[in-house]
Amino acid sequence: MNLIKSILGIIRAPFLVLAPACVAVGIGTAYWQTKEINWMYSLLIVIGAVSAHISVNVFNEYFDFKSGLDAKTQRTPFSGGSGTLQARPELIKITLAIACFSLIITAAIGLFFIWVRGWQLLPIGIIGLFILVVYTPFLTRNPISCLIAPGLGFGVLMVMGTHFALTGTYTWTSFVASLIPTFLVSNLLLLNQFPDIEADRSIGRKHFPIVIGAKASSWLFGLLLVLTYITVIIGIILRLLPNFCVLALLTAFWARHAYLDSRKNAENDSYSLRSMGINVVINLVTPVLLAIGLFIG
Repeated sequence: MNLIKSILGIIRAPFLVLAPACVAVGIGTAYWQTKEINWMYSLLIVIGAVSAHISVNVFNEYFDFKSGLDAKTQRTPFSGGSGTLQARPELIKITLAIACFSLIITAAIGLFFIWVRGWQLLPIGIIGLFILVVYTPFLTRNPISCLIAPGLGFGVLMVMGTHFALTGTYTWTSFVASLIPTFLVSNLLLLNQFPDIEADRSIGRKHFPIVIGAKASSWLFGLLLVLTYITVIIGIILRLLPNFCVLALLTAFWARHAYLDSRKNAENDSYSLRSMGINVVINLVTPVLLAIGLFIG
């Protein structure tokens, strides 16, 4: 039981609901286009997406422990890793094995859909696998790649990849819809970096809270929130998204509170667990509401 508990910590099990929420958007765009759902394919896509999420989480646990970052991080319920390897360093080999095995599952499911749908899915698969492996050791060393990569993985790649796997086509609807989790997930990682500024700086990371500071980064956080909801509105106006996608705007009230709270605490070079918690809810609820809007039509 202790081993199972440790493995659940290493894979960061409570956070794995984000992948299905993002996949739901791609299933929604596919349904809006075809008016049907292939449940077997949809289940395979969810398994692949969750495996990808596990892989990036576990690689992050592995590299952060090896670099010594875990010993310096101020852990919160939303950031700073699980602390599992600090408590049980003997699990380091199992950790790497889990990261590689989940990566193989993701790649295998991707290859299946390339075989079924065509080579056009290959670029998304290659970019996605690349991000999974190099995000923690390399992409976190540059503020732009550190900001873009998480949103790209859970947004554009996951949503458009899901849409193509179900329909065999790419559409402007799937692209516009994918921008919403793209902005949100990049924002999720951005805000979660606030408590880790000094620890991350000490091992050579360069994300925006380090480079421009917490105060300026809170403005960036607000900008990405605005872009999220503007994308929904523009998508509806251009008829790329159905009218019921207006449901996704319901989280704007929470977004306003998260932004104001982050601004208030950034003035003190601090962070707020309240705004981080609200941001997690926004990241989960907004894509689900968008997917519901796509299904209703």
